[in-house]
Amino acid sequence: MSGESQTAGQYIQHHLTNMTYGNMPESAVGKHLCGEEVPAVAHAGWQMAHCGAEAKAMGFMSINVDTMFWSIFLGILFLFLFNKVAKTATSGVPGGMQNFVEMVVEFVDSSVKGTFNGRNPFVAPMALTIFVWVFLINFMDLFPVDWIPAAAGWIGHTFFGMDPHHVYFKVVPSTDPNATFGMALAVFMLTLYYSFKQKGLIGFAGELTLHPFSSKNKVMQLVFIPINFVLEFVALLAKPLSLSLRLYGNMFAGEMIFILIALMYGGGWVVGAFGGFLQLGWAIFHILIITLQAYIFMTLTIVYMDLAYQTSEDH
Repeated sequence: MSGESQTAGQYIQHHLTNMTYGNMPESAVGKHLCGEEVPAVAHAGWQMAHCGAEAKAMGFMSINVDTMFWSIFLGILFLFLFNKVAKTATSGVPGGMQNFVEMVVEFVDSSVKGTFNGRNPFVAPMALTIFVWVFLINFMDLFPVDWIPAAAGWIGHTFFGMDPHHVYFKVVPSTDPNATFGMALAVFMLTLYYSFKQKGLIGFAGELTLHPFSSKNKVMQLVFIPINFVLEFVALLAKPLSLSLRLYGNMFAGEMIFILIALMYGGGWVVGAFGGFLQLGWAIFHILIITLQAYIFMTLTIVYMDLAYQTSEDH
């Protein structure tokens, strides 16, 4: 356990707090937002938060630096690896990496062909990007929970004189709802764009107001329009919510279990050895979870894109 002076609650809270950079308001200056043992906020302006309470005081425009770093780094890693394989691909006997990439590409391509009935060359590359990127993001949960945060604490203490207990560095972006909501909103905006592009404003409005209840009687149809709109609008908003919360909830639960298992290492040799067996078993099972969550996110994205291409006659 990093920081032997920490209680179990402080240890858990430390691992669940993001490294946040934001604009501290004037109203927070002089207040002990992190407790009396931490110096009061010295000044307003852009700065790093020393705890979750300071991050909350910074408001909506604050940035979770660790989430952004790992998301961008893993995205670049994905592009680098796949681009390198594409440039060095051979028609002969493929190497291990080429064989793996081809297997992933064929898997995603078959998923798109089996689900998406429209014609859009953008869908398959997007699905491939989502699947691999989300998988890499989720894969970070398999690293021991103390290694990278402890390294970040050591760097902060050695080079910047910071208290390592106030250096936060989460390594799994999908355990941050800001990241999962951001990805889900990007997918949602794309589906809205292609819905308007394929159906037009009138067609899209008709999709929200003429289904699921309809009638040949004009008066009854007018009665059904607001009912249909409420039902369809709720279903429309549920798409990004369910897409983001499903990924966040599963990955957060997995991370929480790893943190609780890590607490066992401070309970002596017997409890620590038992924790080691639990960690190994959960890590093996978690490989299935991280892969499944990446596949579900990709599949639902393809389904939503397919719905964007369906006209009213298809419903």
